[in-house]
Amino acid sequence: MTLRFYDTASAEVRDFVPLEDGKASVYYCGATVQGMPHVGHVRSAIAFDQLTRWLEFRGLRVTVVRNVTDIDDKILAKSQQSFGPDWDAEPTAKHAEEWWALAYRYEQEFEKAYESLGVQRPTYEPRATGHIPEMHALIQRLIDRGHAYPALDDSGDVYFDVRSWSKYGSLTRQNIDDMQGAADADPRGKRDARDFALWKGYKEGEPVTAKWDSPWGAGRPGWHLECSAMVTKYLGTRFDIHGGGLDLRFPHHENEMAQSQAAGDEFANFWMHNGMVTFEGEKMSKSIGNTVSPAEMLELASPRVVRYYLGQAHYRSVLDYRPTSLQEAAAAVERIDGFISKATAKVGRDAVEIAPQSAMPAAFIAAMDDDLNVPQALGVLHETVRAGNTALASGDLEATKAALDSVMSMTEVLGLDSVTQPEATRGREHAALEVLVEAQLQARAAARASKDWAASDAIRDTLAAAGVVVEDGADGATWSLKRD
Repeated sequence: MTLRFYDTASAEVRDFVPLEDGKASVYYCGATVQGMPHVGHVRSAIAFDQLTRWLEFRGLRVTVVRNVTDIDDKILAKSQQSFGPDWDAEPTAKHAEEWWALAYRYEQEFEKAYESLGVQRPTYEPRATGHIPEMHALIQRLIDRGHAYPALDDSGDVYFDVRSWSKYGSLTRQNIDDMQGAADADPRGKRDARDFALWKGYKEGEPVTAKWDSPWGAGRPGWHLECSAMVTKYLGTRFDIHGGGLDLRFPHHENEMAQSQAAGDEFANFWMHNGMVTFEGEKMSKSIGNTVSPAEMLELASPRVVRYYLGQAHYRSVLDYRPTSLQEAAAAVERIDGFISKATAKVGRDAVEIAPQSAMPAAFIAAMDDDLNVPQALGVLHETVRAGNTALASGDLEATKAALDSVMSMTEVLGLDSVTQPEATRGREHAALEVLVEAQLQARAAARASKDWAASDAIRDTLAAAGVVVEDGADGATWSLKRD
């Protein structure tokens, strides 16, 4: 097994050798739950779900951590909009919502989006607010090592001293003198405008529920600190892969890496970042009205089609959305599912099984091993579908069965089989549907045998109206469900 992944830190594709034999540890940044999930969130989750599934397929026991940022400036701002300008006053509007309630509500929306598109639940999904002691300990380590300091203005803030760490900027290959401080950052209390907050002192007017006691005064954690504290708690001070969207490289991941390594942790062995989603070549932006949400996509197509679309590009590339994108994805899924349905009817449902690793095409394995080259892997999948259809047409049952096993195995490892209903429910419903449809097909066959063409056509039309596609062949009629 030779797995190779692109490492952002070294800017090269490197051989992936797990730090612990037979195991892999993956952390990728989850949501800041201040609003509904957008398509970028979901694309990232699907990319790292594909990574996890492939590592597991390659025989590794994978521990996955995906955090939830449930305390943040934006969360507080969104909540304050519902309360009005005075946090201390009793809310009078029916829509007024505490910051923690707002965060939890949106967290559930993210979980729904992930589940609907077949993203496996992580091993652990820690919330930032549940790890304040670990954050305090990390801050103290940085202070003790000379890399952090309490604010000069007694505000209760604590900052990371970027100039104290000679490797600052290495992840994104930037020179510190060419960087600018955050445009909206308050420079008071800092030694350098580029220093970033590890701890934010409580400010008058903020909700009292959004502060925690600390050695430096009451306050709340900085965004970058949260991930460093959580990942090391669950994966240790050295782990295999840290991932997230490309937009997180700077400043979030740059700062995260700097503070963790400055504290003495080796931290991530690989940094992996997925590309952005654009709209007809332009960055999606609410201000110009060219955004499309996962919910909107799911109104236009089935979850299986949406997952196919969001997962079809190489994870590092830009994924461009166009009005026809879901239609094209639906056509591709229809070709795959059409073959599965016909081949299953031919070989018999009891004979269908997920193929063992030895049955998966070598070209598919090679593509996935090579930095998760999903576009190339999908090419192998569709070529196998074409070969399977040829075998079906020629009546080669053995070749049909081999192609079907391979196709089923490839769709499973890509997560395309995980966007449907739970297995037990799906099995019962399909069994009931199969009995009903087969009864109709038998009635239709009897009508055709007696040359009652009107009855035969009526049965076919009734099935078609219910979304059941009937195809007549030399061996009788077969059926499949019409796909979105």
